[in-house]
Amino acid sequence: MAADIDRIRLVIIIGSVRQGRFGPVAAEWLASQARLRDDFDIDVIDLDAVWLPDVMFADPAASKPQAVQDLAPWLAAADAFVVVTPEYKQSFPASLKSAIDWYDEEWHAKPVGFLSYGGASSGLCAVAQLRQIFAEAHAVTVRETVSFHAHHDQQYFDPHGRLDPAGCPFNTGHETARAMLDRLGWWARALRRARAAEPYERATNLCLGE
Repeated sequence: MAADIDRIRLVIIIGSVRQGRFGPVAAEWLASQARLRDDFDIDVIDLDAVWLPDVMFADPAASKPQAVQDLAPWLAAADAFVVVTPEYKQSFPASLKSAIDWYDEEWHAKPVGFLSYGGASSGLCAVAQLRQIFAEAHAVTVRETVSFHAHHDQQYFDPHGRLDPAGCPFNTGHETARAMLDRLGWWARALRRARAAEPYERATNLCLGE
């Protein structure tokens, strides 16, 4: 069993809020892979359940809505994130962009991985854009990414998000997920030590948007 100080709190974020979405199934599958390890504690956050407002305030000093305040401690306590995202029109859902924008220090100097699905690129076009956005949020994205192409073939999953091992085209996802979790663990521990040794401070004069 991993020592408590080495344990990683991993937050898996379900980015889509559309009816009939595949995101919860994919997130539960990934969570089941992470639970096989002895160094991760898992939280799954569904954006469809937290009800973050779509419209942000122009005044950054204004008090944030209660739903935003309620979710903040869960994100702040995370050592690492995995974002589960579909691809809509070669991009990611607006609900996910809104969730990223509502928070600031919660993302700083923490690693982010991705599980994507949908579209001709298996969601990788959405991931490519998210990498740029998380860089602006002062997070560190990892190279290893899990992507599902034929996600609409629900026959390969049971209601708990488990893959059917017989003839399933996603079996290679196990290996990729393991590699992504390994990388997230390495970065999470390294960045946690770095934040403890020296608080992360972003430069505020390099971007007009900040």
